[in-house]
Amino acid sequence: MVSALITVAAIAWLSQLALGGWQIRQFNKAFDTLCQRGRVGVGRSGGRFKPRVVLAVAFDQQDRVTDTLLMRGLTVFARPTKIDHLIGIKREELEPDVIFPHDPSCQNALSLALKMKH
Repeated sequence: MVSALITVAAIAWLSQLALGGWQIRQFNKAFDTLCQRGRVGVGRSGGRFKPRVVLAVAFDQQDRVTDTLLMRGLTVFARPTKIDHLIGIKREELEPDVIFPHDPSCQNALSLALKMKH
């Protein structure tokens, strides 16, 4: 019985490592693509028991959004996605509480991403 529990725990741990590595590779690939689109600001929010949010925004020379990356979730199955409706908006027009009216974690992450140096 004890050896079965140890085996299950070891398999779960190895699965977590493998899936976590896969998630990091997916994020890094998406982030590298984003960095090629302009200057990038990154914001992160969340806690231990609520979904974490990582939001990155790329800006061109005119301070318009050229691309975005949003990753949120509690598990290793969270995947990076885009926020298409932000593309083309000027930096000073981005209002986190208007863009994400019901999501304080995304609001906080966007606020942090917008604080990048000009």
